[in-house]
Amino acid sequence: MRARYAQAMERLYLACVGISGLALVVITLIIPYGVFMRYVMNSAASWPEPLAVLLMVLFSFVGGAAVYRANLHMAVVALLQAVNERTRKAMLALVDLCMLATALFMLGYGAHLVVVTWHQVIAEFPGLSVGITYLPIPIGGLITVFFIIERVWCGEPPRTSIMYSDQPLDLE
Repeated sequence: MRARYAQAMERLYLACVGISGLALVVITLIIPYGVFMRYVMNSAASWPEPLAVLLMVLFSFVGGAAVYRANLHMAVVALLQAVNERTRKAMLALVDLCMLATALFMLGYGAHLVVVTWHQVIAEFPGLSVGITYLPIPIGGLITVFFIIERVWCGEPPRTSIMYSDQPLDLE
């Protein structure tokens, strides 16, 4: 059961990285388009900036969950290395509890924000609900909860995980 959960989290991690990467690529393409239209063509497009904001929210919250799983979030490594093993484990458990509290806050209040704003529309995209803008918040919170469960129940992802495949190579 643990192995299957860890495999599912590996696939979820890849999806998070793929979605975040795609959002970043699209942002990188549409912002220059908006600048080109405004300053070269003298005909400003109204949609690139709001779409970039929507994609940045998606990138931030879904990518943030992936960063947590990869253990690349902010940590004071020097402090962790300066304490004994028992204190280090306690500190890491506290980090997981704080992350769980944050993820549950994102899930609960993010979902509330989506519900409250669902019937409003985005001016530049009349067919889209404002709630869509905030949807990555509870989704990112839920994904982070899944990754926390993985870390607590299954341990750190194995060294064979795809997330370790981009480590720098020893050049010497």
